[in-house]
Amino acid sequence: MAWRAGVLPAEIANLEILVATQRDEGGELLIRELQRTRARVRHLWPVPDRLPEGGDVIFVDLAPGLNARIPWVPGEPKAALVLIIPAFPPPDLELLRNCAPDAVLHRPFTTHSVLTSLVLARSHFTYDARLRGRIDKLDETLRAIRNVERAKSILMARENMREDEAYHFMRRQAMSRRVSLSAVAAAIVDSQQLLG
Repeated sequence: MAWRAGVLPAEIANLEILVATQRDEGGELLIRELQRTRARVRHLWPVPDRLPEGGDVIFVDLAPGLNARIPWVPGEPKAALVLIIPAFPPPDLELLRNCAPDAVLHRPFTTHSVLTSLVLARSHFTYDARLRGRIDKLDETLRAIRNVERAKSILMARENMREDEAYHFMRRQAMSRRVSLSAVAAAIVDSQQLLG
């Protein structure tokens, strides 16, 4: 039973998908099934020394040295990665792990396995991106809290203020300058470092 394009998540049709595999019978099936999603599909062969960064999803054969061809720093992917696993020989599991794919697609392909790997890879990639964004925000919040605490300590030592007075002083400065409390705290910490 073939899948219908209407069943797919709407975002799939807006994707740019790069396919780096031979255009043999399996490669043709893969490209054809991906084109049925209405996504923009671009074929690359042979696999370039460095995979392009422009796509949303990359399907690529698992081959020795692949991890050196991936154009992003591990842990900071720019696209969803689907590794195409050959039927024989068994895959190099260490290489597979080092490439950190969002999904795998085993040869021989089927219509359903192509669609499943695409949807899974994109879902995994967007979920990881949201988590990375939250982690970045938490890191920023933690830095701001540390700066506020340092700035309070500086004001308490230099201006002989109590902790609550130092905090209220910074808060008033932030409100009068229409900046964040963390910006005022950062300025106090920076001035302390300049003045020694």
